[in-house]
Amino acid sequence: MSETCKRSLEVTISREEVQEEIERVVGSLKERVTLPGFRPGKVPANIIRRRFAEDIREEVIRNLVPKHFRKAADDRNLRVVGTPDVTEVNYQEGEPLSFKAEFEVVPEFELHEYRGLTVGYREPHVTEEQVAERLEQLRERKAEFVNEAPRPLADGDFAVVALEAVGEHASELPRQDELVVKIGDPDTLPEFTESLRGLSPGENIDFDVRYPEDFGDRRLAGRTIRFHAEVKGIRRKELPELNDAFARDLGDFESLEDLREQVRKAIEREQELAAQQEARTEIVNRLVDMHDFPVPEALLERQIRNQLEQQLRSLAAQGYEINDLKLDWNKVREAHAERAAREVKASLILERIAEREAIGVTMEELDREVERLAQQMREPAAALRKRLEEEGALGRIAGRIRSDKVLNFLFEQARKEVRD
Repeated sequence: MSETCKRSLEVTISREEVQEEIERVVGSLKERVTLPGFRPGKVPANIIRRRFAEDIREEVIRNLVPKHFRKAADDRNLRVVGTPDVTEVNYQEGEPLSFKAEFEVVPEFELHEYRGLTVGYREPHVTEEQVAERLEQLRERKAEFVNEAPRPLADGDFAVVALEAVGEHASELPRQDELVVKIGDPDTLPEFTESLRGLSPGENIDFDVRYPEDFGDRRLAGRTIRFHAEVKGIRRKELPELNDAFARDLGDFESLEDLREQVRKAIEREQELAAQQEARTEIVNRLVDMHDFPVPEALLERQIRNQLEQQLRSLAAQGYEINDLKLDWNKVREAHAERAAREVKASLILERIAEREAIGVTMEELDREVERLAQQMREPAAALRKRLEEEGALGRIAGRIRSDKVLNFLFEQARKEVRD
């Protein structure tokens, strides 16, 4: 626990309330317990007290301690984070129950001026080259491949290849009957280009491919695989002509000029969003640098755990076997600690600003976000909401919406310094 954020409470629960809870627990056990010689529900209370003394004690403590800890903390306006460490529990039937709890609280800190921060801002500026590049990408999506007459493969050709691993790796990789390889393309591994260039349909070759250590498919990264390839055909890519007919074929565009204008607006919106995000990031960094206060260990550990889970999910999605990585978890944790501490501080600062500015989240805003997530996950909104409620995730979603609203507020209040 952070010493600055650490607090302790000593709580005493009255003898009368303890006795009332004991009677309730004994009554509950009496309904459930079956013992030889007694009908269900007819076991005398004194026998239950004697036979199940330890169970009664544990349940009374489990029921009373959390409730009274929360009340004691609330009465003192303590904003508890994490789970309290409960010690020195004194329990004797017929006596008051007392306990001591050590825990962390949200740190108190002076909120410095956050309105009117000066931040860099890149105004949107769309060039003709950017519009032309986006239009070319649209043409690429509509490209068609046309079969070519048999001839030797040359740079720029699209080779249709039947490819299979041979030798010791034959059983690991599935055969591909119609793999398309662009000869001479920067994204094509050099071994494929050098081995296939000059071959004609019907010809075949065996060759080795040394995959880079950072290759996307983890089954292949850093390994040398021998392949057998047969060229089955040659294709040429034909791009559609950039004209009014092409624009109309894409959708609700009346002409090529209309398409150009919509593309320009789309790029401008992307640049605007990117500029706002860059400015908001700068605002958060400025706020964190302006405020010096301790971070509760419980919040720090939670944030580090969230970061690690995200990293592990990302590695698993890339094909890594986590158990094979032999990670030094202490070093991994240390690598995340500084960023996690800044993120926790940012969250606490934004929360304080939200309180001061009375920025909240409406039920309509929460419903819209659940609806958006449901569409993204292709799940009925009602089912997703029910699941999020059961998982206790709606509060986190509401917190994220509130943080976004605070950042939008701070961005609107900031002085924008136009940068190139």
